[in-house]
Amino acid sequence: MAYKSISAVVPVYNSQDSLEPLSKRLSAVLETRFEDWEIILINDGSRDGSWAAICKLADANPHVRGVNLMRNYGQHNALLAGIRMAKYELTVTLDDDLQHPPEEIPKLLETLNQGYDVVYGSPKEGRHGFSRNIASQITKLALYSVMSVQIAPKVSAFRVFRTSLRNAFADYHAPHPSIDVLLSWATTHFSFVEVAHEGRKIGKSNYTFLKLLGHSLTMATGYSTLPLRFASILGFTFTLFGFFVLVYVLSRYMINGSPVAGFPFLASTVSIFAGVQLFCIGIIGEYLARMYSRMMDKPTYVIEEIRQA
Repeated sequence: MAYKSISAVVPVYNSQDSLEPLSKRLSAVLETRFEDWEIILINDGSRDGSWAAICKLADANPHVRGVNLMRNYGQHNALLAGIRMAKYELTVTLDDDLQHPPEEIPKLLETLNQGYDVVYGSPKEGRHGFSRNIASQITKLALYSVMSVQIAPKVSAFRVFRTSLRNAFADYHAPHPSIDVLLSWATTHFSFVEVAHEGRKIGKSNYTFLKLLGHSLTMATGYSTLPLRFASILGFTFTLFGFFVLVYVLSRYMINGSPVAGFPFLASTVSIFAGVQLFCIGIIGEYLARMYSRMMDKPTYVIEEIRQA
């Protein structure tokens, strides 16, 4: 199927220097392949001159729309805002740091035309640090447990999909969205293609190990009951362990006429059980926190200003 229009959505955070070259490269790719196209730049509470740079681009190019959020809500919140504003048949999302080369978009489109609904651009080789790569793998593992699709380890922020998929999460208003999970509500027809991944030339990444780890925890407890099931299995396992310890203690007493020697054994057993209990309570606490956050009806994002020529 040949698509004639596309919206490019780019969340922006502290990237004032990369926006102009990104806009030029995106425009050069999109105008050669589509009759209608647009670039939506979402300023997610940047602390530098990103919004001024977006306004300059929007004033000079009628294909560019700038959206300024009230504060920093997070990458996926900003993406959701842009996806909901997209006007055209397809939506492509990419980062603002030029690590996702716009020239690779045709590869994603070729795979999409094979009958898929969502196609990811998976980097041939990552260019992040060791801790960042480990955190990314943990995030993808959490994503796999939630999405239950085989290509979950290939998921990236560089993706193209049919814009109509957003209808599946039109009523979603929780404060911690995950675009990939929301897309899995609409379809199971995912694919990926390997693309080049350029090193970051301007600025530094805003994602740290702890932020990615927190995002993984949010996905696991916000969209899946798997952690609760894990806590139940863990509790059952250690109940059996406690039963066998009791059998061991009674057997020693009946055979040898004396109980198991004292404090170290007792202390280690109590510590194990106390640790498991606290761990399971922590999992339940995470779910309660998610419920509390949703009950507060905290907005996913708030738009302060839209800029367009």
